Amino acid sequence: MKGIDFYLDFISPYAYLAFEKLPEALMGISYRVTHKPVLFAGLLKHHGQLGPAEIAPKRDWTYRQVLWLAHSQGVDLQMPVSHPFNPLALLRLAVACDARHEPNRYVCETIFRHVWQGGGEAVDPARLQALTALLAPARPVDDPAVKEGLKAHTAAALALGLFGVPSFVVDGKVFWGFDALPMLRAYLLGDPWFQGGGWDSVSRIGVGVSRTAPR
Repeated sequence: MKGIDFYLDFISPYAYLAFEKLPEALMGISYRVTHKPVLFAGLLKHHGQLGPAEIAPKRDWTYRQVLWLAHSQGVDLQMPVSHPFNPLALLRLAVACDARHEPNRYVCETIFRHVWQGGGEAVDPARLQALTALLAPARPVDDPAVKEGLKAHTAAALALGLFGVPSFVVDGKVFWGFDALPMLRAYLLGDPWFQGGGWDSVSRIGVGVSRTAPR
C-alpha cells in the first residue's frame, strides 16, 4: 500500500475537484491518503507569486474553467459568493479535528462542500458556526497547538518545494494539480516511464533567459 500526502487548501477549486475525483482516479490501487491542510497564500508569498484569482484577466478564465471542469467531470460545484476569501478559519477547523493535525476524508469533504456547493459565503460567521458545531473539533480552532499544526504543514510543504495546491507527494515525488491525477495513477501502477530519465532530466535543462526587474 502506497502512502499519499495530499496537501490542500479549501480556497482552491482545483483542490476540491482533485479531492472529489481522487477515489475514482485511483480505483483498483491500494493506497492510503494523509490530508495536510496548508495555507496556499503562504506558498505564494514564499515563491513571490500571485494566485490565479489575483490576476484580473486570469481570474475570470480560472472560474470559467473550473465550472467547465466540474460540469465535464460530473462534480457538483457552485462558486461561493466571494472568492478569494481568507481560508484560515476553515484550515484551522480541519486541523483541530485531529490530534495529529491530519483531518480524515469526512472532515475534508464536509469543509470542501461547505465552500464549493450551494453558492454561499464561505466564511459567513453563522455558516462557520454551524460547520464547527457539525464537525465538533477535539480542540478549539484558536488553540495555539492548532495554529502551530497548520504552520507546520505549510513549512513541510515548502521544504518539499511545493508551490501550489493540490499537491500529492508519494515516495518523495510531487504531483501538482487536478490534471496530474492520471500521472499519479500511472506512477502508482508502476509505469516504466518513471524509471527512465524523464522525471529527473528536467532539472538539468538550462535557463535561456531570466526576467529581472529593471534597474
